[in-house]
Amino acid sequence: MSIEFNAEQQSLFESLLMARRDVRGNHFLRDEPVTDDELQRILEAAIWAPSVGFSQPWKFVVIRNTHTKDKIAQSFKEENEKAAHLFDERQREYQQLKLEGIHESPINIAVYYQSPQKPVLGQTSMQEMGEYSVVCAVQNMWLMARAMNIGMGWVSILNANSVNQALNTPADHKLVAYLCIGKVDKFLERPELEDLKWEKRKSLEESLMQESF
Repeated sequence: MSIEFNAEQQSLFESLLMARRDVRGNHFLRDEPVTDDELQRILEAAIWAPSVGFSQPWKFVVIRNTHTKDKIAQSFKEENEKAAHLFDERQREYQQLKLEGIHESPINIAVYYQSPQKPVLGQTSMQEMGEYSVVCAVQNMWLMARAMNIGMGWVSILNANSVNQALNTPADHKLVAYLCIGKVDKFLERPELEDLKWEKRKSLEESLMQESF
């Protein structure tokens, strides 16, 4: 039997989309753990994501060990120092941003794409569709976490090779996302980078074309 959603449920989901936030380390609560049941619900949400050819190419590495986090945090530090020099006149602003929560969050999750061993339906022309499927799983995790009032942050300033070495990653796996998950002191009303005027939110009209560019 198909499920239909009413107007109230649709509005609630719209509110969830608009309330999702990328959480940084300055908002995680170190002394409030994420329970195994809560983590299970977030991961279960991930595997309901759409995937090209129903390939389900995602793999998840749950990280709690401080020593492992140390290695990942070192990679962030090195890559972040390199990145700061790319922003010229905004370098000082950049260095004041809190861009990760590797140690502050109780749980880190590395999300991987596993390369297929045979042709995948729908992926023969656009190979990257497999990785996009993994991103869909990450979005599901983000929305489920937010619905549970749990924070999630995506750390992208990392050297994938360093992360792979720390996690003993097989050669046929590609790092797609490194996530920090934990309870938070609050969820910001707007994205932090919007509040800090790092960027402004684009309107739909700025991104929408009809028929062609």
